[in-house]
Amino acid sequence: MPKDTDDLRARKLTKLKLRKPETTDGAAIWELVRACKPLDENSMYANLVQADHFRDTCVVAELDGEVVGWISGHMIPDQNALFVWQVAVGPAARGLGLGKRMLLELVERDACDDAREMKTTITRDNEASWALFRSFARTIGGALDDEPHYKRDDHFDGRHATEHMVTITLPTPGFLARVA
Repeated sequence: MPKDTDDLRARKLTKLKLRKPETTDGAAIWELVRACKPLDENSMYANLVQADHFRDTCVVAELDGEVVGWISGHMIPDQNALFVWQVAVGPAARGLGLGKRMLLELVERDACDDAREMKTTITRDNEASWALFRSFARTIGGALDDEPHYKRDDHFDGRHATEHMVTITLPTPGFLARVA
């Protein structure tokens, strides 16, 4: 990689800010998700509610005041599992390892202390998501398993590819902070 590219990457990394979302981020999150194909677009209102009601289990990444990354997630009721719904990384932040950085930030939050697993669903053809979650699992030393969950014909009336439930075992709370 040329030195000027390395310098630009380093400058971006130092300016990158990871934080909990605010309700005022809803529109920017919605625009980011729309720009990150093949993510499913939700309504702007859905992203606003996520930023409000689930802010402790969501992550916004900002670069120079612009929302360039987003993770929506929630603790699954009656389970010790964190469900990651969407991971979006905008063009301005690609190549920085931002997706994994946001996942690491998320699992270290107090709101996720009870999580013993991370779950997400991924279609077989979404190579970028598979690579991200496999890399995350390797980084934390967690086992990754998957099985068909939301099926094309049973759940999507044939209109959407089968979503595989991916489950990653998580280390005990504080483990990642201690090894960093």
